[in-house]
Order: sequence, then structure tokens, then C-alpha cells
Amino acid sequence: MQLATLANVRNRIRLGEPLPFDVHDADRTLLLARGQRLQDQGQLDALMNRGALVDLDQVQSARERAQHAPREQLPQIWADTVDRLGDVLAQARTETFAAALEESVAPALTLVERDPDLAIFQVLSQASGADTAYGVRRSLHSAITACLVAQRLAWQGSDVERAFKVALTMNLSMLALQGELSRQRTPPTPEQRLALQSHPMRSVQMLQRAGVHDADWLRAVLQHHEVEDGSGYPSGRSDVCELASLARRADIYTSKLAARSTRDAMAADAAGRAIFMQDPSHPMTQALVKEFGIYPPGCLVRLGSGEAAVVVKRGPTVTTPVVACFTDAGDRTLARPYRVATSEPGRGIVALLHPCSTPAPAAVLAAAMQGD
Repeated sequence: MQLATLANVRNRIRLGEPLPFDVHDADRTLLLARGQRLQDQGQLDALMNRGALVDLDQVQSARERAQHAPREQLPQIWADTVDRLGDVLAQARTETFAAALEESVAPALTLVERDPDLAIFQVLSQASGADTAYGVRRSLHSAITACLVAQRLAWQGSDVERAFKVALTMNLSMLALQGELSRQRTPPTPEQRLALQSHPMRSVQMLQRAGVHDADWLRAVLQHHEVEDGSGYPSGRSDVCELASLARRADIYTSKLAARSTRDAMAADAAGRAIFMQDPSHPMTQALVKEFGIYPPGCLVRLGSGEAAVVVKRGPTVTTPVVACFTDAGDRTLARPYRVATSEPGRGIVALLHPCSTPAPAAVLAAAMQGD
């Protein structure tokens, strides 16, 4: 617990309103719990005179915490941010959705900007979950991807943020259906097909009811399944806005990385080749493939020296990332993964491994945070 004096954060206190943090005595004894109220200036003055303390983690906003926390805390902050985004998306029909979305998006964007490799790691680290959890995860992976590509394309900050929001909310009306379809071994039913065809319009309607009035954001959500050659839906239009075009490509790429009941997750290099072959000359496709590369953080590899490893950081070239070995050359699991630069002689990558080969996530992330 990192403490600061109450006097340093007195501007965060509103008399008569719930406290935004716990207040401790000088010996760290809890005096007032978060949510309690100070009713008058005399109470506040008395606390400051006795040297009352507050926990800095509670004082900082989620965005400030993501921006300033020690690097080894970033995996946990990512987990907290993902949980918060999931809770917000699951409550999309509430009156407070728009404000809650803004608040939860801010730390996510900060995390992407602060450590793009760890952001890519989130996309490649696929996991199973319930219906809504699967849809939320897919939305978040698309949003991270769209954000990274927009940054590589040198879009303005406001458009990078908008790209994240579009990809995050474009499937808002079918989060549960995405989970159902991911486990379903039969083709979609007529009812499911109708829901798929109409989900862009329904997502726009949900956003509008929640108080989202950004015309560019809403237009992109409506058009995110349209294709420049007119073969998309729901309108079959060819004048597709850039935000929608980026969201569609991010969705296609990340869907290839996600396992379903009818197919395994595609390896990262194969997913990159597949989307590149669809339209190799498009700047967005080129930027996406360059951003993720052949061996993006989160993918599992075998080294020439025999160890199995997970990529934790992009390296000096697309074929020489930094990895964390989680087995030795004899394929025995290590108690503690260690980092290796695959640019070292004899340490080059010779094969990609199936995602089920991954060690415990905590061990991987601990290794990812070493160094730098």
C-alpha cells in the first residue's frame, strides 16, 4: 500500500458526498472506509491535522493507474481493465452505459499506447468462457487491433480512440449470439442468420438509446460489414467509411485467431497470410500485417535449441522476437520461464506451437514483465 497525506488530495473530497478512498490514521489504522461521508469542514480539518493518510491506488483514476503504475503491475491492470469493459458491455442497455464506456475505454487506450507488445499479447492469448464473455473478448481483441493499426497509419488521436470504440461496440447487439455460435456445431438457424444480418442496425440503435451521438462512430458501426466492392451487408454499399473498413479488417483477423467448436484457432503467421492475400494492396491490410508480424507477442514457438517458448516482445526483425522459454531443451517444464532473444545464434524459431501448449498465464506474464 502506497500512502499519501489526505492534505495532498483534499481537492478530491466533496463534503456530504461519498469518499472516493479509504482514510487511514498515521499508523495505517482505518478511520473511514470509502463511501462514508464527511459532513462539515471541521471533520476534514481534524483529519488533516492528525496526519490522516490515503491509499494512492484508490486516489488515482483507472487511466492514471495504467499510465503510472510500475511495469510489473501492467498484467493485473490489463486483467482489471478487461473485466471492467466486460461489465460495461454487458450492461449496454442501461442509462449510464455511455458514461461508463468512456471511463473504461480511457485506461485501455493508455495501456495500448504504453506497451503495444503487451496489448498484442492480449489478442493472442485466447481463452474459453461463457457466451457473453466470448463476445466481449472478441470485441476487445478487435478494438485493440484496430487501435494499433490506426496508430501505425498515423491517424490523429481522436480517430484512434474512435477506431477503438467502433470495434468494441460494433457487435454490441449480438454478444451472447457470438458465444452460442462459437460452440455450435451446426450451421446458423434462420433466426440466427436474421440476427446476424440485422446486428449492425441493432447495435447502432443500442448506442443511440445509450446516448452516443458521434455520427462517425455510429456510421462505422452501421457499415462494419460493408465491403468496397459492394458485396457486404446490410446495404451492399461500396462507399464504406475508413473507420468501418478498419473495424472489418480487425474483426476478420482476430476471428481467425479465435477457436470455435468447429475449428482450432489459426496460427498467427497463417492468419496474417490469409488476411494479406484477401487484399494485399490495401494500406490497412499492410499496416495490420506489419504491426503483428509473423511471430506476434502471445504466440507459442519452438526454438532451434529445443526449448518451447512464448513470444513476449517484438524484436529487431519480424523473425527475431524476444521470447520467454517455459520448457528446457528436453521439453521439461521450467519452474520459472526465462527470456531469450531469438536473434542469438542457435536460438532462432523453427516452428509455431499449438495454443494448448501454453503454460500457466501467470508464469508467462511474469516472464513478459522481466527486463526492459
